[in-house]
Amino acid sequence: MAGQELETRSNVDPADEPSAEWGWHGSFPNLVQVMGWAIVAILLLMLIGNHVGRVEDVWLVGLAAVIAGALVLDLRKRRTAWRR
Repeated sequence: MAGQELETRSNVDPADEPSAEWGWHGSFPNLVQVMGWAIVAILLLMLIGNHVGRVEDVWLVGLAAVIAGALVLDLRKRRTAWRR
């Protein structure tokens, strides 16, 4: 028994996921949330300035709202994923 080596195989094809070849296969969900909220804050901070028209403000608030909505949806999906 001592002479036999264990062979581990992954269910992930290295052709599909090159990182699976060296053992890493995953994502950074917490980093996505932190950076997403940082982007929302930066977009809202851009409202401070010498804007003559309000078109820029509409775009900044709209983009911040879309990103915030996507982040909230991601949190909700992640919290209810175990129920499926």
